[in-house]
Amino acid sequence: MRRIEVNGRPYRLPGYRAVVVCVDGCEPEYIAQAVAGGHMPWMKKVLAEGTSVIADCVVPSFTNPNNLSIVTGAPPAVHGICGNYLFDAESGVEVMMNDPKWLRAPTLLAALADQGAKVAVITAKDKLRKLLGHQLRGICFSAEKADQARMAEHGIEGVLELVGMPVPDVYSAALSEFVFAAGVRLMQTQPQDVMYLSTTDYVQHKHAPGTAQANAFYRMMDRYLGELDALGCAMAVTADHGMNPKTRLDASPDVIYLQDVLDGWLGAGRTRVILPITDPYVVHHGALGSYATVYLPQDADVAGVAARLAALRGIEVVLTRAEAAARFELPADRIGDLVIVATRCVALGGAAAKHDLSGLDVPLRSHGGISEQSVPLVLNRRIANLEANRRWRNFDAFDWVLNHAG
Repeated sequence: MRRIEVNGRPYRLPGYRAVVVCVDGCEPEYIAQAVAGGHMPWMKKVLAEGTSVIADCVVPSFTNPNNLSIVTGAPPAVHGICGNYLFDAESGVEVMMNDPKWLRAPTLLAALADQGAKVAVITAKDKLRKLLGHQLRGICFSAEKADQARMAEHGIEGVLELVGMPVPDVYSAALSEFVFAAGVRLMQTQPQDVMYLSTTDYVQHKHAPGTAQANAFYRMMDRYLGELDALGCAMAVTADHGMNPKTRLDASPDVIYLQDVLDGWLGAGRTRVILPITDPYVVHHGALGSYATVYLPQDADVAGVAARLAALRGIEVVLTRAEAAARFELPADRIGDLVIVATRCVALGGAAAKHDLSGLDVPLRSHGGISEQSVPLVLNRRIANLEANRRWRNFDAFDWVLNHAG
């Protein structure tokens, strides 16, 4: 059996169709409620006959860091993507981390393609496409811009005709359904050796586990996963992060606006709060998550500021740069002087005046903290002698499907 090593981990080249699915925002309770309600018959069978654990995602529990951890098999300290958004200290500018220039490690997807495997990546939002498809000789496109897929850049064209669906609205469950439908149709018409499917968490941001809308989403997903299974795919299903309510008892957002707090303590313009959840799609969360990083002035009493922040109601932990880099396996040069994580039902903001919450038509649900670190890791094959006491990670998904599913 041929093997390759990527970022210090060995992988077998598959002799079968291998699929990894990242279900954005999939708090484990979504699957539990949907299975209990009879909405996921395929998943119920796999949970009984395959392999499943509750794993940990990386913190910050955001989309970009975790998707890149899954496809590199490594934490952000290795691949460099520590948020959707960061402060580039060299240029003094806040930027999106959706350009491959921020990547510090190769992806397993590109490495497998270089060894001759047919590899396809389908993601919901286009923000991830260039990162996931970096140096990939294969198929890579997004549901968001499926109509713009061209052979030269994306390795495929005629996607809408292939899938038989129009381009979905970016704020809809249909965006994720397009990913699943495209994955099934591609596997039926152009069988791939390795496929990575990544959805969007629009539904999870708006609807709690067990609600009618959430169950409908997981019923849809279950149907497509069953179709991929029927095509002979070995399949690992995991998530980039969980999801929790961030509300007070009256269902209003429970937010600590850190920039306002720090301006009051140290003076306006002396600190910079970075919210790594920020991306072009903030309507459903208002750029509010449970993780933030703060840059302080050189003369600041770092320990003193950390202690004052830690004493605030709703703060779970405040760590220095070195502490956060060690605990969460982050690149120290890409985070601030302090990292702040809120408790389960509290979100962190910058300055209140800069957050537009007009798009929140339901109580705020979001992620980013330690409380959203638990995610499902499921394989539709049984792994013999599974290490029950090991700390499994969502970025073990490709190890499971390539090294253990055969």
